Amino acid sequence: MTSIDTLQSVSLGRPGPTLLSIARAAISTALGRTAKVAEDAVWLQALAACFVTLTQQGQLRGCIGTLEARRTLLDDVKANAVTAALCDPRFSPLTATELDNTAIEVSLLSPMQAMRFDSEAHALTQLQPGVDGVLFEYERYRSTFLPQVWEQLPTTSEFIAQLKRKAGLPPDFWASGVRLHRYTVIKWQETERS
Repeated sequence: MTSIDTLQSVSLGRPGPTLLSIARAAISTALGRTAKVAEDAVWLQALAACFVTLTQQGQLRGCIGTLEARRTLLDDVKANAVTAALCDPRFSPLTATELDNTAIEVSLLSPMQAMRFDSEAHALTQLQPGVDGVLFEYERYRSTFLPQVWEQLPTTSEFIAQLKRKAGLPPDFWASGVRLHRYTVIKWQETERS
């Protein structure tokens, strides 16, 4: 198996339609429908981390992913698609009828990059709105936002405050043990279905 670094240096052709088709087929199969797609592209065997996001009329309907490459891109997309559809704790399981009105997005993550900072203000100056996804960690608290979340939270202070809230901490929380990692994504999405 190759790593995601190798994957990024290889010409993938048209990975978006392939990944979206694999995600949709995995959900369809989990919902009892027959769905077959090509899964034989060599680059699908690269170790990779991805998120699969489901939306209905522009509203979030499920989002699950992995932050570190521990399985093949093929396995990661399929597993995260099914989990986003059926096991996201924020939503009831997706139904077969709903799938026809659900748009799928696949985000391929770059490797994590640890951030070095001496204060929250210093950390905020390093973030690139619209570019960076962020992983927040403090003791047992952990959360992440994909770069797409900047569309709803355009300032660094709002972004980090909501990331802390998502982790279960107050939005004004800060401590010396806070760890931040950033990453970027390449994303592909279906057009909205109605």
